[in-house]
Amino acid sequence: MLIDTDLLLSYGAKEQSFTPLEIVFNEGSTPRYYYQIVKGKIKLNHYNGDGKELILAILTSGFSVCELLLFIDKKYPVNAVVIEECKILKLPKTDFEKMLDENHTLSRDINKFLSERLYYKYIMLENNLSTHAEVRILGVLDYYKSFSPNQTLYSYEVLLTRQQLASMIGMRVETVIRTVKKLEKQNKLEIRRGKIYI
Repeated sequence: MLIDTDLLLSYGAKEQSFTPLEIVFNEGSTPRYYYQIVKGKIKLNHYNGDGKELILAILTSGFSVCELLLFIDKKYPVNAVVIEECKILKLPKTDFEKMLDENHTLSRDINKFLSERLYYKYIMLENNLSTHAEVRILGVLDYYKSFSPNQTLYSYEVLLTRQQLASMIGMRVETVIRTVKKLEKQNKLEIRRGKIYI
């Protein structure tokens, strides 16, 4: 959990429920709230000129949603779409800023969290420039595993479908399926009951 739930509530955060396919915010809209997922999953996506979906991230319980845009004067470059039943804490931007001003340790923790995410995004960007599917896939999987406290081999269950993984790296789902099987043979990941573990 990025920010303690009780702290958010004490500054006026409200809990809101969403159903699958509901939009939390649209690309091009102005950031007005800090969002933190209490339960459920959200994808951040964008559609290219041909209408093809590109998934930039899938966020689960404890994650905040595009919080970095509360620090700059820019519109959302992505849509936030609910994947599964979701409960989100929503705190107005002015209250979020007040909370940071009054809690310096929290402000430092958020800076550290944002820095770590940015670091791994650079790594993912570098991996996505590769022409090799294995490099792209492992880059995404390593990024998600980086948030897990347990870093041992095959300890992290990947909560992405093969289709979501394909949309994140800009490849066909058939390529992802083939490559995942190949990576399992190379002992770089493990498949248990259809789920990927890394």
